[in-house]
Amino acid sequence: MRRVFPEGFVWGSATAAYQIEGAATEDGRGPSIWDTYSHTSGRTLNGDTGDVAADHYHRWAEDLGHVAGLGLGAYRFSISWPRVRPGGCGPVNRAGLDFYSRLVDGLLERGVRPVATLYHWDLPQELEDAGGWPTRDTALRFAEYAAEVVGALGDRVHTWTTFNEPWCSAYLGYGSGVHAPGRTEPAAALAAVHHLNLAHGLAGRVIRELAPAAELSVTLNLHVFRPASGSAADADAVRRVDALANRAFLGPMLDGAYPADLLADTATVTDWSFVRDGDERTAAAPLDVLGVNYYSTALVRAWDGVSARSDADGHGSSAHTPWVGAEDVDFLPQPGPHTAMGWNIEPAGLTELLLRLHREHPGLPLMVTENGAAFDDVVSPDGRVRDGRRVDYLHRHVDAVGAAMDAGADVRGYFVWSLLDNFEWGYGYDRRFGIIRVDYDTQQRTWKDSAHWYRALATTGRLEPPPSR
Repeated sequence: MRRVFPEGFVWGSATAAYQIEGAATEDGRGPSIWDTYSHTSGRTLNGDTGDVAADHYHRWAEDLGHVAGLGLGAYRFSISWPRVRPGGCGPVNRAGLDFYSRLVDGLLERGVRPVATLYHWDLPQELEDAGGWPTRDTALRFAEYAAEVVGALGDRVHTWTTFNEPWCSAYLGYGSGVHAPGRTEPAAALAAVHHLNLAHGLAGRVIRELAPAAELSVTLNLHVFRPASGSAADADAVRRVDALANRAFLGPMLDGAYPADLLADTATVTDWSFVRDGDERTAAAPLDVLGVNYYSTALVRAWDGVSARSDADGHGSSAHTPWVGAEDVDFLPQPGPHTAMGWNIEPAGLTELLLRLHREHPGLPLMVTENGAAFDDVVSPDGRVRDGRRVDYLHRHVDAVGAAMDAGADVRGYFVWSLLDNFEWGYGYDRRFGIIRVDYDTQQRTWKDSAHWYRALATTGRLEPPPSR
């Protein structure tokens, strides 16, 4: 059946600065933790770095032409902190700020709503050298950086997003070490959680003051956990990882308090003494819209300490885990189909997540700010990329958004990840999420079949019957 989305529903695409911009040392940009991490031997697949990436810094006008050609109403991009304030604090790099000013103006000229993310994982290296996100000073420096950027662009940006996926920044960066800066310190990971929450609240207040007409948002990669059995132990395993992954951010940001069970579960890791009086209230800067990133679900059980551990979360075989304080929760493999990332494909999980947020936080508008899939795309002899599996993935997830809306969830838009193939963090250039293919040798852009499909959806608001599989 055809599904028709309401007038005003926003169709967009998303990118991140370090993944597409390149120009890593041009026009005064300083090093970020991802520059350092990717240039460290053994950290990324094939030793790939974001030095050139998709060369968006030089090709931004061409890329905005693709955004407009797709008929999108909004474009979600991130601003590189080390491009704007190379050392994390101190003088503003005018050339870097001017780049984003041109980008915003270019979007407005094309009738596209700018959605700017202030932080998508590229912490200036100097701030990491001073302690990084586990230290309180980083949150204060972030608020200063936000004031500079919003002061310059605030009158033209429709939506300001403080953070993208702080779960990754905290737990993958400081817990398991599989993301920059590559530290494996459980207590530091939880301190990073708090200072990211605090920084969100501080920056949110700056945005309210300097750009009162703009919308304020944050984007969270909220997890959907399922118990492996009906046992009380497996139900408790879900509760514990839900506290770490979801409620550690939803609690302070939306309710002004950490959940008590999170503090109790992690008491052997840290005493949470880095939380000062008033911090949790500061973190709760009222949002206009909550961004939701969704890709897959997780199946968990309580590990008995005897049977073999699985590696379904990608970290089970490592000595270091992102699930600090819940090391005895086991993540189990799930049946396919899977994407090239090894993630299971379950659109129903997106409906479930959106409805949970609707129930627990009624009245808060939602936006799906990332959803997409990596597959092993093949370029046909005629130059076409027939990515039917990606089209099928996107179709079923957009339909899942519609199902949540039918059940009452206030979802305002959907952003496909990603506009372009790009540097996929630890996977380098091996995984392709884009609906537009990038030839990294020539930087030529080619619309995949998914881009043509998405254009039809974005320009009509109608989800036609599913394509044949």
